[in-house]
Amino acid sequence: MGTRQPTARLEDPRIPVRAKLAAAWTSFMFLYAYVDILAFFKPGVIDDIESGIVWEFDISQSLLTVFLALMAIPILMVVLSMTLPARANRITNLVVASLQVPFAAFNAVGESWTYFYGLGVALEVIVLALILRYAWTWPRTTPPAPTEPSPDREPVRARQHG
Repeated sequence: MGTRQPTARLEDPRIPVRAKLAAAWTSFMFLYAYVDILAFFKPGVIDDIESGIVWEFDISQSLLTVFLALMAIPILMVVLSMTLPARANRITNLVVASLQVPFAAFNAVGESWTYFYGLGVALEVIVLALILRYAWTWPRTTPPAPTEPSPDREPVRARQHG
């Protein structure tokens, strides 16, 4: 007969909100990019790109600049989530994630590959919902109550020898 060994519990340290937000934005960024990358395998996409068309738009410097700016949003949110002061961080995450939800949904409008784009949008929206939750429930600290010095806590004065 064997004796049962006590089971060691895994340490579960508290993860700072900033790290959760940065990780969520990183996940969102990868989903965002991979949906676009995997879409290249959809029949006809490469042919359209080679003929100068993406979706219904002519490929131009302006179009690619808009695409880069849109991709830069989650990229910059990774950095901002780790560096902005708490109040600005919370507000920025709430605003940007809220604006990204309809944009994510818009990417599936009119697409014939509903399973692929539907899953992509669903995963992106889930991650955005986590971002909104983390930012909304950001822990708060209460300021210490102002205290008056008590009579037994008067400042210590150095004795003067004279």
